[in-house]
Amino acid sequence: MKIMDRKILPLIPVRDVVIFPNSLAHISLKREQSVAALEESLHLDKEVFLTMQKNKDVDNPKTNDLYLVGTIAKIEQTQRLPDGIINIVVKGLNKAKVKTFVQESPFFRVDAEEIEEGTFSLEDSLPQLKTLVEQFRRLITLGKPISLEVLPNLNDFSNPNQIVDIMISNLDIKSSQKQALLEENNLKKRLKVVASYVSGELSILNTARKIQDQTAEEIGKNAKEAFLREQLRTIEKELGVKEEKEEFVEIEKKIRAAKMPTDVEAKAFKELERLKRIPAFSPEVSYIRTYLELMTDLPWSKKSTGDLDVKKAEKILNEDHYGLKKVKERILEYLAVKKLTGKMRGPILCFAGPPGVGKTSIGRSIARAMNRKFVKVSLGGVRDEAEIRGHRRTYVGALPGRIIQGIKDAETNNPVFMLDEIDKLGFDFRGDPSSALLEALDPEQNREFSDHYLEAPFDLSDVVFITTANLLENIPPALRDRMEVIDFPGYTEEEKLKIANDFLLPKQLENHGLTNKNLKFNDSSLAKVIAKYTREAGVRNLERELSTICRKVAREIAENQIKSTTVKEMDVNKYLGPEKFEPWSVGKTDETGVSTGLAWTEAGGEVLSIETTLMPGKGSLILTGHLGDVMKESAQAALSYVRSRLAENGIRENVIGKSDIHLHVPSGAIPKDGPSAGTAMATSLMSAITKLSVRKDVGMTGEITLRGKVLEIGGVKEKVLAAHRAGLKTVILPKRNAKDLEEIPAKTKSELKFVFVDDMDEVLKTALINFPMKLSKTPDSESLSTGVAAA
Repeated sequence: MKIMDRKILPLIPVRDVVIFPNSLAHISLKREQSVAALEESLHLDKEVFLTMQKNKDVDNPKTNDLYLVGTIAKIEQTQRLPDGIINIVVKGLNKAKVKTFVQESPFFRVDAEEIEEGTFSLEDSLPQLKTLVEQFRRLITLGKPISLEVLPNLNDFSNPNQIVDIMISNLDIKSSQKQALLEENNLKKRLKVVASYVSGELSILNTARKIQDQTAEEIGKNAKEAFLREQLRTIEKELGVKEEKEEFVEIEKKIRAAKMPTDVEAKAFKELERLKRIPAFSPEVSYIRTYLELMTDLPWSKKSTGDLDVKKAEKILNEDHYGLKKVKERILEYLAVKKLTGKMRGPILCFAGPPGVGKTSIGRSIARAMNRKFVKVSLGGVRDEAEIRGHRRTYVGALPGRIIQGIKDAETNNPVFMLDEIDKLGFDFRGDPSSALLEALDPEQNREFSDHYLEAPFDLSDVVFITTANLLENIPPALRDRMEVIDFPGYTEEEKLKIANDFLLPKQLENHGLTNKNLKFNDSSLAKVIAKYTREAGVRNLERELSTICRKVAREIAENQIKSTTVKEMDVNKYLGPEKFEPWSVGKTDETGVSTGLAWTEAGGEVLSIETTLMPGKGSLILTGHLGDVMKESAQAALSYVRSRLAENGIRENVIGKSDIHLHVPSGAIPKDGPSAGTAMATSLMSAITKLSVRKDVGMTGEITLRGKVLEIGGVKEKVLAAHRAGLKTVILPKRNAKDLEEIPAKTKSELKFVFVDDMDEVLKTALINFPMKLSKTPDSESLSTGVAAA
């Protein structure tokens, strides 16, 4: 061995890597010692001494932890990462040996001697070298991964050591074996050892190719995943290893434990057999496994059990909700019949009413009263039929529909299942979800509900389906026909006061860390919040306003401004600001053309006003106030009726011909429609033309015909409650609506006078002062006065 030049270089210890001359290597540095050595090298000529640690697990190696023979390398590239790691690319230059350690801290600096390769006879080594290179090329053809950059160097037989170094650095041998070959300087010995390693690796790859060829003959042109699976099976066969399919055994146990119907269980076992035959890497495997998991997770035979105590159920319903008598009676009737027969099908109910009246929240109470699980699915905005009945399994990413998914989540097959906002279902090119619900909500069909994903019938006959809606008109007739509709009317002010005291306030006090000792409300203050800060049929906004007050009081207490307070009527403005609504109230005097009409809205009953004025013109009827088509037609019908009655009331027809009539409904930004304002508009027109005043305390509602007949209308309860709130004394209703007074609270009925009518003459006799009246002189168009009428 001939000693060459000596150099003082920084040393970087590397883990489990041997760097050879003329080879490129990628190294990641993070240790402070290594980074410091790198920085030193970069400041000089970028040369560094690389040697391997004897034990790769040592984090802070000492001199005796390092091999003395390594490689002098040049740093080609550096890359600094955000996490502190530095990646470098080095190229080996020469072998070298540590003569002495010049420095050990903060990094190693060594006196390294370059080692010249031993002398060799090219003629003696060339045959053996060529044979070794051919074997190495055979490794490459069998699939040995080699960088293309090194291939040309294998043909340079003028430098045998370089060829040997390239082969060693690419062999799958231990790092300690590579280190031994690095330290060996005898070419013949190196060739002999490398030849043995190449032969061993060649034997392994030849065996793998043989197995691969045998497998390819068996499976032909199967997909890549199937090919790999068969290859694995062939290897297992060669080794005599038999894999136990524990997963399949577990799935089989789950299928038996699920207690499925016989035909469904047979289908599940058929899918399991199919799963066993499919290669493990096939995409089908995950699809079938997911399907079988759903099959075994569904509660085919699990039910919520417990004694059906009707009295206890009634107590729970009354604890959670105030009023809602019809709803509670219907649920208690179902429980009573179920208790007596033991096999009654679940009802399919539809709770219809304005927002905030408790349609959704009572669903949980019903589940608690029946001792069942509760599932809620919101249908608002659903447009795809597959959301209800699932996707077919042929689609990638297929899932069961919301009904089957809800049953799975409930873990019982008889939950209380709420389909919220069913009137807001949409439809488009993907199908009609409302049609998909027909089977689920039909008591005659849902015993065998079919989900496209499940592809097996599931019994929904024990499920108590509850749907909610704001407007029944938006539900298709076929779907509405399958449901038992229970109307949720709006709450009266008395009911809202009771709900606020018994339900809303205790809840908000608890949510804000308060007690009834910290914060109290007078009934008058609550009544003011209800009347002047909310306008709704339910109590949702009322709860928000009470929450606002609780927050402000909680802040005052937290800042030690107060310890407790009682909110009085005069304090409400302090916490909630100016009043948001001014309730409609009765006028002070009877005016010409003034009448009061009653209307229904989603937020409850309202009192509307209509203003009618006559002016010189050509007999046109002008309608303003954002009126819908039906309401415009009602105004035309009212005018035709009035014109037909002119002669009987002493008014000549030519008065209308010389006058334009302008009928306006205030609050023009709010859309208005419906036929029930017919009586009020006819009264307004008659009053304006005859100059007869309308009684200020009379309200009316009803549709009219051209013959003056008054027809039945809806929303009686809400309209009557609105009249009562407004301070009216008399309410005119169609005679056929007399039956609807049963829904009106007794206190409200006792404070109002109801007049039931069949035709407009009766309406005018009640609403107009001094009607009928024969005028001795017909007013000319110039003396016609302006009238205001309310509808």
